[in-house]
Amino acid sequence: MVTEITEGVKVSVITEYQPEYSNPKQMHFVFTYKITIENCGDNTIQLLRRHWYIHDLNTQVREVEGEGVVGQQPILEPGETHQYVSGCNLRSGVGKMLGSYLMEKVLDGKKFQVKIPEFTMVVPYKLN
Repeated sequence: MVTEITEGVKVSVITEYQPEYSNPKQMHFVFTYKITIENCGDNTIQLLRRHWYIHDLNTQVREVEGEGVVGQQPILEPGETHQYVSGCNLRSGVGKMLGSYLMEKVLDGKKFQVKIPEFTMVVPYKLN
């Protein structure tokens, strides 16, 4: 697990290789990542947007940007958490992701960036 705290928002990530959805012979490796966002601050916040950089060992960096996460723009009261699971496919079986969330303080509308910690995705047999 990797964790990062930015402006009172804690983001933790766990990754898992999904062999049943992967096809190594066709250079198709699927990973899931579970993200936990915890509001450790004093203000109610809302996640508005996400911005990802996906690095695959054998290809160019992909950039993904859009509203919310998995179709949601969660509102977190102080002390609350939001979890979601999403996925990524790689051609090499080795890669990393990092990015940021655009958050907004509900009380005054002030927007701020929250860092998503860099995490790696490696097919287990490539570690040997």
